[in-house]
Amino acid sequence: MRTDLALMFPGQGSQALGMLADLAEAFDVVGATFEEASDALGEDLWALSQQGPEADLDRTENTQPVLLAASVAVYRSWRAAGGDAPTIAAGHSLGEYSALVAAGALTLADATRLVRRRGRAMQAAVPQGAGAMAAILGLNDEAVEQCCAETAEGDIVSAANYNAPGQVVIAGQAGAVSRAIAACKAAGAKRAMALSVSVPSHCALMSPAAETLLEALDALEISAPAFPVVQNVDASVAADAEGIRARLVNQLHAPVRWTDCVRAVKRAGATRLAECGPGKVLSSMIKRIDRELTAQALGSVDGLRLALDG
Repeated sequence: MRTDLALMFPGQGSQALGMLADLAEAFDVVGATFEEASDALGEDLWALSQQGPEADLDRTENTQPVLLAASVAVYRSWRAAGGDAPTIAAGHSLGEYSALVAAGALTLADATRLVRRRGRAMQAAVPQGAGAMAAILGLNDEAVEQCCAETAEGDIVSAANYNAPGQVVIAGQAGAVSRAIAACKAAGAKRAMALSVSVPSHCALMSPAAETLLEALDALEISAPAFPVVQNVDASVAADAEGIRARLVNQLHAPVRWTDCVRAVKRAGATRLAECGPGKVLSSMIKRIDRELTAQALGSVDGLRLALDG
């Protein structure tokens, strides 16, 4: 068995109506995984993922449990098909919870209830329309940080996701984000555009949600993971359950250091990266981070079979 595989689990934005439909036909474990997650909430998450309505699927409190179930289902399909166990794993934002479930640190039922509570806490932390996020393309990290600092004017705006070199997402209060967008354009950004999101994730505005999440996490048992999971806050692997818990809480109001996470899995010996979830968002980012790494998306039957043959 090869030992050079890292698994990547996506965050919000990868969901889509009809996701994993072909995978569900090929692997019974997809339906079983969604049934397990649905039972934890008393709701039919598979029906929501397939039939919508799309507006309901895209509500943060629904997106998070549905995408968690989808990502774990892809991971279980990969293993059921004979795919290698990973050497290491990482997840982008919400995907960190999927990675921890795959590693056995959290049960799927506990994680499903946890991310439902996380989503509701995030939504409640900032009134609708008061926060914003924007994607900045074509500026280095330091330039984006400087634009945020110069335009904050006492408000909150900061880097939220370091997704790849030249690809940073910012978050904060709507007015400050708008000013930062203008500053980034003036500084030479190729694109600086507001994102259609309901909450400004990974910035100081999420501090109230972090308090709620800490309370929920304190009530859960976190087991030793079967394989290491690199966490977003500092691109490191926690030494124990308390370390995992603390990083999950801090992740809500600190930036996702995804570029550093990918580099960390490479340092751990991974050369093949496989995306466990619907879509190919992380696979495209990985190509921008390090062209020596190969990245494949497992969220379809064709993609999974291609990865198995690789």
